[in-house]
Amino acid sequence: MQSHLQCGRYRLSIAATSRPLVMGILNVTPDSFSDAGKYHALDTAISHAEEMIAAGVDIIDIGGESTRPGSQPVSLQGELDRVMPLVYALRDCGKPLSIDTYKPEVMRETVAAGADMINDINGFRAPGALAAVAESDCALCIMHMQKDPLSMQLKPEYQDVVADVSTFLHERIAAIAQMNIARDRLCIDPGFGFGKSLAHNIALLKNIGQLQTSLDLPLLAGLSRKSMLGALLDKPVEQRLAGSLAAALAAVANGARIVRVHDVAETVDALTVWHAINQ
Repeated sequence: MQSHLQCGRYRLSIAATSRPLVMGILNVTPDSFSDAGKYHALDTAISHAEEMIAAGVDIIDIGGESTRPGSQPVSLQGELDRVMPLVYALRDCGKPLSIDTYKPEVMRETVAAGADMINDINGFRAPGALAAVAESDCALCIMHMQKDPLSMQLKPEYQDVVADVSTFLHERIAAIAQMNIARDRLCIDPGFGFGKSLAHNIALLKNIGQLQTSLDLPLLAGLSRKSMLGALLDKPVEQRLAGSLAAALAAVANGARIVRVHDVAETVDALTVWHAINQ
């Protein structure tokens, strides 16, 4: 596996000798599952980004459309209206900007405006998605999702969730290679909570190392505040900090090189201690 991730204007170390990277979530949606639209306004979103930067975030992931289970899609213009002002405001903040989108037009516009990474829940399957990013040097996070956000949690089924997710990601990596996109721009995400039961999520978490070795790419784990933690803890979203930290530590202990989280300061502290002990 490569030692660095080419992420637009940045070259991020993903070597085992470096602390795992922390991707901070910045949702500018009025219906986000975890923060109830708390950062929907531009000024509060910028302030939150500044807090994450001060806390040691490595990548800021901007989302303009909620993809929680059962969520309704947002129009192209509606998503652009939410994310473009933030890209312009933060592109010189000193940290890579990731855009959480599956729409090729949003990919193209945000990369042109200065985004460094595209984080696609749809695995770059939409017509035109790969063409939208092929000529840039932005990083691509390829995620697995069964069905779509509206229906993904209605009885998800797999023959073997680890094998099925691995097969899907292999296919997407092959499709990306055909577009002559450099491999050092790629990372993978098994898609915790995206068309998976609690048992599926736990199986994937246990097998992060197998997935990462098989696919030979750095793995990003997004477990923060998710319903699997709610099921394990029987606690609402706002009381899942300890569970989220435990999940992040479990993910990196099993090999994940990037964790996508809401609670940046606490996660940076936890991973700093973990990394010092495991050197």
